[in-house]
Amino acid sequence: MGLSVMASVSNPPVFVTGGTGYVGGRLIPRLLDAGYRVQALARSPERLRCRPWGRHPKLTIAAGDALDRKALVRAAAGCGSAFYLIHSMNAQKGHYADADRRAAANMVEAGHLGGLERIIYLGGLGAREHEALSPHLKSRHEVEDILTNGPVPVTILRAAMILGSGSASFEMLRYLADRLPVMVTPRWVRTPCQPIAIGNVLDYLIGCLTEPGTTGQTFDIGGPDVLTYQDLIQTYARVAGLRPRIIIPVPVLTPWLSAKWVHLITPVPASIAQPLAEGLAIPVTCQDRRILDLVPIRRMSAMEAIQTALARIRQEQVETCWFDGGGRLPPEWTTCGDAEYAGGTVMGGAHRIVLAGDEQTVWRAVTRIGGREGWYFAQLLWHIRGAMDRLVGGPGLRRGRRHPTDLRVGDGLDFWRVIALEPNRRLLLLAEMKAPGDALLEFVITPQTAGRVELKMVSRFLPRGLGGILYWYALLPTHQWLFEGMLRAVAARIGMKVVRGPEKTSIREPLVCRR
Repeated sequence: MGLSVMASVSNPPVFVTGGTGYVGGRLIPRLLDAGYRVQALARSPERLRCRPWGRHPKLTIAAGDALDRKALVRAAAGCGSAFYLIHSMNAQKGHYADADRRAAANMVEAGHLGGLERIIYLGGLGAREHEALSPHLKSRHEVEDILTNGPVPVTILRAAMILGSGSASFEMLRYLADRLPVMVTPRWVRTPCQPIAIGNVLDYLIGCLTEPGTTGQTFDIGGPDVLTYQDLIQTYARVAGLRPRIIIPVPVLTPWLSAKWVHLITPVPASIAQPLAEGLAIPVTCQDRRILDLVPIRRMSAMEAIQTALARIRQEQVETCWFDGGGRLPPEWTTCGDAEYAGGTVMGGAHRIVLAGDEQTVWRAVTRIGGREGWYFAQLLWHIRGAMDRLVGGPGLRRGRRHPTDLRVGDGLDFWRVIALEPNRRLLLLAEMKAPGDALLEFVITPQTAGRVELKMVSRFLPRGLGGILYWYALLPTHQWLFEGMLRAVAARIGMKVVRGPEKTSIREPLVCRR
């Protein structure tokens, strides 16, 4: 279905921003497969290196942030065309429009000083002049203006809802249809939209590289179907083998209220559901069809896109998820263990168990934790903590994980995020739950003599103020009971004999400094 292109090895590399995101994480391997050399910008290079294609000989990863002008200029130097795939979807970040504005201005300068031939930007559909245009779509248009006012030619592709396994739009649709046979919905469920399959988005992005006629142009891209969100819900129900959903539109549900409801029902947080809902409140359909002639591809229908997405989920072949590019970078103290630098005292505790067995078997159990597998012990307690986190705006447990067995740096894992991973030895998680401080949970596996292996669970917490200190000490007895129970459960799950423990132990290993 995709375009077949081969790039000359003599051509300069393609520069990709947003490579850890949903679209960028799928675009880079396709560029590599097509023969392009790729220079990818990432705030956390390890998030790209751990991908299946992360050490491809034609891939170079540059550490940097789009808000850091100098880093962006350095990363873009020597490249040919560039894909600009950066934008904010988080409504809780009050200054997202300013951040988008600054990043776009930096991209203009990087393109100019780096000698880029062209910038390709993926924006959003929605008429500028519409009175109900959402703040996020206004920001997309503002980014378009900033880029096009620069000296480097820009190709703009405008898309509405992207349907694909792991996309925020698809996950919102999937959970609503799966869980609610009867829905009271806002009136915008009857507003026309033109969704597009993620595969077709990638086809168009790569197609623009090989078609000179797209340079300096703006195009609307979409699938062949113009539908309402109500139509999409019923289409999903048919594909998933569900009964038709009863949908009752009412005028009182604003996008803000809708987002709060979506937050409680689906894994998508209100901060992301709100701009998605706002984007559907106005017609988002293609008004320009020129791209169909310039980049001819077979467009997938909405039903085909949903069928493909569901098949990928059931086959456990989800390449990227909506939460891949999210999450804050680890606080400084988590990568160098410098409590004084962080401005406080890191509190911690450790428990261990010694098992008769090998580290590979223990590692497999550790890396399957979370998601559908759960946390092996006190599942009700974990679910209560997840529900409490969800109620106050955190990710909770419903976010799950991208894959039931495969784990990589940057993955979301329920209300944690993987920030370090050393196979058969160490897994380090950073808490993204709402808490009065920064929390880490570490699993350390150490082989011993005579066919024995030690599994240690280490918790570290940097409190914020008195509330954070009280929070830590209030949970301390629970932590001891919980961690020792989890260690016993891991042993039982893999059928290993307990040689010693579980027991409290010291935290001997410092966090590895990477400054």
